Amino acid sequence: MAAAKDDGSNIVIVAALVANMGIAVAKFIAAGFSGSSSMLTEGFHSVVDSLNQVLLLFGQHRGKQPPDNAHPFGYGRELYFWAFVVAILIFAVGAGVSIYEGYTHFLAPEPLRDPLINYIVLGVAFALEGASWTIAIRAFAASKGEAGWWQSIHRSKDPSGFIVLFEDSAALAGLIIAGIGVWASHAYQDPRLDGIASIAIGVILAGVAVLLAREAKGLLIGEGADPAIVATVRVLVEGNAAITSVNHVRTIHTAPDSIFVAISADFRDSVTMGEAETLIEQIEDQLRIAVPQLSSIYIRPEKIENAAVFRPPLSKRPKRALLTWPEASR
Repeated sequence: MAAAKDDGSNIVIVAALVANMGIAVAKFIAAGFSGSSSMLTEGFHSVVDSLNQVLLLFGQHRGKQPPDNAHPFGYGRELYFWAFVVAILIFAVGAGVSIYEGYTHFLAPEPLRDPLINYIVLGVAFALEGASWTIAIRAFAASKGEAGWWQSIHRSKDPSGFIVLFEDSAALAGLIIAGIGVWASHAYQDPRLDGIASIAIGVILAGVAVLLAREAKGLLIGEGADPAIVATVRVLVEGNAAITSVNHVRTIHTAPDSIFVAISADFRDSVTMGEAETLIEQIEDQLRIAVPQLSSIYIRPEKIENAAVFRPPLSKRPKRALLTWPEASR
């Protein structure tokens, strides 16, 4: 399942990368011939998008490294780091260059030239970006299920899909604004309007960058699993006759398809330590079958009355000569 999901993310990223590389070249050529600020801005936008897709592919590759002593839970969250870098690049380079170019073009507008090549490139770019956007939106729609779009983006643990979707949406909006800017500057014989279009594109990119940074930051810090997964874990553990109650289920994503779960459960007093060890292994096997994303499972026997009690650091706890199970497991 994870491999298939990774393949789907790769297809979305590669499709966007190929489209953006070709579009960037065409936009720079059109900007050189026409002197359009908004076309130059769009060229930089496509270059930044291409670099972003390379970084996401690199993050996916790095995230597949196996666990080692330094990173016992693997490198899966490295993808979240590169997703955050992508958001910074969109804001600093994409939005920054767009607003700067638009501002300088507004202050010192270039003479108007034949806009035909701009319209041709914008049309081709819109077709290519539209194809990439269609692939991205279909892939994300297939993964979101019945949940709403914004809710799915907020809950998604794989930034590759929604980053490309956001980038392609911003690119399509930017192409429309660039086209309006080129048309308006010729229709009203005022090249400063082209600079205003560049600034507008920069503002859109800045907004997208802020949204992406917010989502990437949450993943980088560490987000829990979907509530449905937590509920499934709780029901399976509570269904065991030897467990009187589940005190809490705490989860964190160590990768898009990898979850660490810590479970506190109150075992019946009649269960011996040996029986508990066997029981815990059985419960772990059941959980892995029901929720394949669970890469690490920790089950802690703990009395329900002690589960909510604050535990001071070990250095501040009273010293005891001998701990017996289940105290030793606390």
